[in-house]
Order: sequence, then C-alpha cells, then structure tokens
Amino acid sequence: MTMTKVIDILNTAKKPFASFELVPPLKGSDVSRLYDSIDPLMQFHPPFINVTCHRDEVEYVPNASGTYTKMTLAKRPSTVAIVAAIMRRYPELEIVPHVICGGASRSKVESELLDLHFLGIRNIVALRGDAIPGQRHFIAEADGFSHSSELVAMISSLNHGQYLDPTVKNGLSTDFCVGVAAYPEKHFEAANIDTDIMHLKQKVEAGADYIVTQMFFDNEQFFRFVDRVRQAGITVPVIPGLKPISSQRQIDLLPRSFHIDIPQPLVERLSKTKSADDAYQTGIEWAIRQSRDLLRHGAPAIHYYTMAKPDNVCQIVSEVF
Repeated sequence: MTMTKVIDILNTAKKPFASFELVPPLKGSDVSRLYDSIDPLMQFHPPFINVTCHRDEVEYVPNASGTYTKMTLAKRPSTVAIVAAIMRRYPELEIVPHVICGGASRSKVESELLDLHFLGIRNIVALRGDAIPGQRHFIAEADGFSHSSELVAMISSLNHGQYLDPTVKNGLSTDFCVGVAAYPEKHFEAANIDTDIMHLKQKVEAGADYIVTQMFFDNEQFFRFVDRVRQAGITVPVIPGLKPISSQRQIDLLPRSFHIDIPQPLVERLSKTKSADDAYQTGIEWAIRQSRDLLRHGAPAIHYYTMAKPDNVCQIVSEVF
C-alpha cells in the first residue's frame, strides 16, 4: 500500500482534487455495504478517503426490580477493523481514519493509534467528538482528553517516540500526519469566532498539519473564515468540506444537528421543489456552484461528505473536476 501523507499530497498536487468521507456501516451489516459506499468514488481516483468514527453509545436497560443497568454499546465495527477491510480491497488507496477523544482514556487512544500505525496508516484526523445523547456538554472520560488539541499533542509525542508508559525506552517513533476540524460558522460551544480560531491555532501549534472544515452552504462564510485564520497566523492548508442537501427536511435538520445556516436563496429553491427528486437535484446543483466558486478562489481541494450514499457526490464531482 502507499504511505503518502495528506500534507504531501496537498503540497505536491498540480491541481485541486476531490477527497471523500464515509460513514462506516452499522454493526450487523455485511462488509459489502462498506465497499458499495466506496466503489462509485474510485472512478475519480481520490488521493485519500476519510473514515469517520463514532463513540460507543450508552443505554439504560430496565431491570425487573425497577432499577436500570447502564450498558455501553458499540453500534459500528471498530475503526481498526474498518480500515483493515478497506485496505484489503483497495491497497493503493490512502485511508485517513478519524480518532476521537470521546469515550476513551488516554491509554485506549494510544493503543488505537499504535494499532493503526502497525497497519501502515500514516494519516489521522484528530477530533474531540460529540457529547453522548442526554449530556448537555462534552464530558471527558477518566484519564481522557477534554480537547482535541490534547489528542494532537499525544500524536506529536508518539511521532517523537514518546509513549505514555514511562518504562518504554527508545520507543519506535510513529509518523502520522494530522488533520483537524474547523467551523467556518463557529463551533456552537465557542463564545465567539475569535475564541474558536484561538482554539484552532492551539491545535495547529500542537502539531496539526492541515485543516478540514465542517460543511457550509455559503461560500462567503468560508472566505471570511480563511481570512481570519490567516490573520491569526495559521498558515497550514485549509480544505473546505461540503455536503449536498438531499431533501427538503434537511432545511430544518441540518441547522439543528450541525449548528449551521442555510442561505435564504437555497431555502427558497428547496421550498419550491415539488418532489423528492427535485429537492435532491437542487442540492446537487447548489453544491456544483459552490464547488466551482471555491476552486475559482483557490481552494486546494474539496472534501465531500458522502454519508455512505455517494450518488449525489458522484454527480457533483463529475461536473466539477
């Protein structure tokens, strides 16, 4: 398999490219469902594909006595298993797994990173992760990370052969390239955009090599964000992330789930659609215009969130690249 770092791909690319992100199938699915979400994307020869990670979920199961038992459930196969399955079928594809702080101790995160290193993975996206349902805000595990900058710092330490276990002497250095997330419209927990960019700068100073943004639907938001990032002294590449709207319902669902704005022109166009197919096509057309505008303004690449349903993204990329 290849061992190319994303930062090297960005620095040596002769023209902008499309990269993709997929959601692993739920536990109990056949591996063919994973491959079905990737196969259509391979026609575009993506230099890398990101694989999301979801923390274990907590459920409270009622007992006959009227009490409840807390159970932690993994709803999807492990990141390591997903990565290994993809490597088996697509040995030349660079895979970028997400590693999250949520639901894990520092030692568990380190073990996962070392497992990925043993598989030959050289790229990681380091994320804090979301709070579990029912929590009003993110709560770190005992001996876990509260912020993704701490996770980035751990990866940087591993890259220098420094392990959590002090008895490990002359440990083998990993060689991870690290991507981090950013929010053109501000993370909903940040007090303001300047504070959010300060936190982003902390992640870069801890060792992040590049930035990928959350989805957005107004390019002006992205352009203003990049200007602020550069003014703050952050010089690493910033890749815009896009997700095409696929239904009228997403006008309401996406702002609530991802804390983003839907521009009024897009809302009006979607509101006038007469069928599900019309709404689906409207989302594709909007993303095509967004993509072309981003490339005209110098975006080094565009990262598309496929959500394991790549048909609309394939139509967009076919028109843009």
